[in-house]
Amino acid sequence: MATGSPTLNQGQMDLGKRLIWTFFILCCYRIGVHVPIPGVDANAIAQFFESMSGTLFGLFDMFSGGGLSNVSVFALGVMPYISASIIMQLMQVVSPNIKRMAREEGQAGRRKITQWTRYLTVLITLIQGLGIAVGLENMTSPAGASVVLDPGWQFRLVTMMTFTAGSILVMWLGEQITERGIGNGISLIIFCGIVVGIPRAIIQSIALIEAGDMSIFMAVLIVIFMAVVTVCIVFMERAQRRIPISYAKRQVGRRIYGGQNTHLPLKLNTAGVIPPIFASSLLLFPATIGQFANNEYIKRAADFFAPNSLLYNLCYVALMIFFCYFYTAIIYDPKDIAENLKKQGGFIPGIRPGEKTQFYLDGVLSRLTFSGGIYISLVCLMPMLLISKFNVPFYFGGTSLLILVGVAMDFMNRIESYMISGQYQHMMQRARAGKA
Repeated sequence: MATGSPTLNQGQMDLGKRLIWTFFILCCYRIGVHVPIPGVDANAIAQFFESMSGTLFGLFDMFSGGGLSNVSVFALGVMPYISASIIMQLMQVVSPNIKRMAREEGQAGRRKITQWTRYLTVLITLIQGLGIAVGLENMTSPAGASVVLDPGWQFRLVTMMTFTAGSILVMWLGEQITERGIGNGISLIIFCGIVVGIPRAIIQSIALIEAGDMSIFMAVLIVIFMAVVTVCIVFMERAQRRIPISYAKRQVGRRIYGGQNTHLPLKLNTAGVIPPIFASSLLLFPATIGQFANNEYIKRAADFFAPNSLLYNLCYVALMIFFCYFYTAIIYDPKDIAENLKKQGGFIPGIRPGEKTQFYLDGVLSRLTFSGGIYISLVCLMPMLLISKFNVPFYFGGTSLLILVGVAMDFMNRIESYMISGQYQHMMQRARAGKA
């Protein structure tokens, strides 16, 4: 016991360091959200966004963790990086060279794709920063005060550079969490932005009740509805289809291998929270820039993409189902799974190995992905119902609940896996020490 005890403590200390590092990076991100860009009137911008609550700005402000309403250096958040990642993943499907680089060149190929993603993030941020800077110059508060103190190309260039530096820093912070902390850094940053906005959303809901715009009975009903949806999300995120796998017996020397039965688990929602995040990032920025613009035709076009509009929700559902299939195709390749099973002497009972197994797995994955896409769409359509009917803040909508529950479950699973791995290493070291 004395021999193994320090090893176990060392594993616990390593996990503690990773958790502390993750918390420290998230605190740094929250500090940056409250650092405004130079040249804007804080009071005027606060009045403007207060008058725009419940519109597309509120939804985008939720994903940026309040950075947009503060016009901070982190106003664009991780959305440019997510947009760049979407483009690079689509290029892997379109371009055989990029696909070969990602799959065959190993770590060097993935490192090069990551570098291209960063360059594309800078380009996207510069374009979006210019559009938002021009929009800020045309914005005024309800009292008529101009948001920008000294408009002109100097303000536009400074805003572009500030937004770009902020987005690159957020991207780097997310990578640091992924490499040296616990969990996916980008998802945790979005998770943190939603969590810190919940108290403000509760205060807004209480103000609606006091003003008589929402009854207490309706508020209680919404809370119960949110609890039921949360339970359903947990159940659906853990749901999986278990395909039985049998291994034929084979003799190597005097030993017999195989002859055992196991299963291949396929999750109902393989893509997790990626589809709503990717779909939101594609829909939010064009619509946001359209609302920043001063052109009347652009504003009319942007009105069609309001969160409670039919066109926005149709595009949202279509993009989420598309990304469900797209991300599942990246994670699972039925051809590779079928070939690996055939090499290892495994087969699905009643299905011939090889091409028949590939077609069978492809059909099962397609049905599961479609069901998962419908489930995600139903959950994420809740903001339209809650906001249009009951004037509820975005933080209580289905999209935020799905992200919160999904990221929290993934975070806890990673901690559990890390602890199991540490216990396994501890047991192996004790076994070696006993043999010695």
